[in-house]
Amino acid sequence: MGSHMKTTVEIADALFDAARRVADRERTTLRALIEEGLRHVTTARREPREFRMRRCTFKGKGLSPDLAGRGWEAIRARAYDDHGG
Repeated sequence: MGSHMKTTVEIADALFDAARRVADRERTTLRALIEEGLRHVTTARREPREFRMRRCTFKGKGLSPDLAGRGWEAIRARAYDDHGG
């Protein structure tokens, strides 16, 4: 293992009691539960990855021929045709 740091943390009584029951039931320590929880949170909250839209297609033949090769503005104008936006 690596080095360890001792610290004091204030935990709400109800949460402490629930965690103690889980630790007893799973035959582990409160320390192990806290470390597991912190690992989970620090992993989940890493720097966000760049958003990537999943690839999806719809039945059909793609864009209307008059929109093929044109930019987003033309597509948007068609979508909102006289509806604002």
